[in-house]
Amino acid sequence: MSGFALHLLRHGAPATPGLLMGRTDGAPTANGIAACAARAEVLAVERLIASDLRRCRAAGEAIGRAAGLPCAVDPRWRELDFGDWDGKAASMIDPDTLGRFWNDPDANPPPRGESWSTLVRRVAAAINDLAPVPTLVVAHGGAMRAALHILCGFDQRQLWTFDLPYAALLSLRVWPGEPANTQITGLCT
Repeated sequence: MSGFALHLLRHGAPATPGLLMGRTDGAPTANGIAACAARAEVLAVERLIASDLRRCRAAGEAIGRAAGLPCAVDPRWRELDFGDWDGKAASMIDPDTLGRFWNDPDANPPPRGESWSTLVRRVAAAINDLAPVPTLVVAHGGAMRAALHILCGFDQRQLWTFDLPYAALLSLRVWPGEPANTQITGLCT
C-alpha cells in the first residue's frame, strides 16, 4: 500500500489573537481565511474536513468553494478545551500554574478543561475514521500536535518545538494500520 496524503492546515489568524482559544468560537479575519486558501491551492485532495469552530470552518468552506469540494465538519478536530482559561490571554493566568500545564498538560490540565490524553483520544478517533484518500483537515495547533504524536510518535516536549503559526501546513503520508510508519513529507510555516 502506498499510503495517503494527509495535510493538516492550521486556521488563519483570529479577529482577537493572543488568547487561549479552545472552545471559544472566535471569528477569523478575512486575511486569515485568504492565507489558508492560498496554502491549499497547491494541494491535490479528494476530501476536505474542518473543525466545527468558525476559525476553521470558514477557511474550510472557502477552500471547498475554490476546489469544488464539500467541507465536512468534524468537532473531533477542535482545539484543546482550556476550561476556565478559555478566551483569556496567557498573561491573565498564574505563570506557575500555566508553566506546569505546558510542562505536563496531561497531569496539569486547565481548571475544568480538557487533558492532553483526552485531546489525543478524540484526534486519534478522527484519524482512524479517515478514508485512505488525499485529505486536507483545517484544524487547530493543539489538534495538529496531537496528530503528530499519534502518527509520528513525538512526545509532548518534542511537539512544542514545532512552530505552527496561523495558516501553517503540515503534509504527512499515512499508512493505515501502521501509525509508527507515518512520514512527514513536507512542512510549511
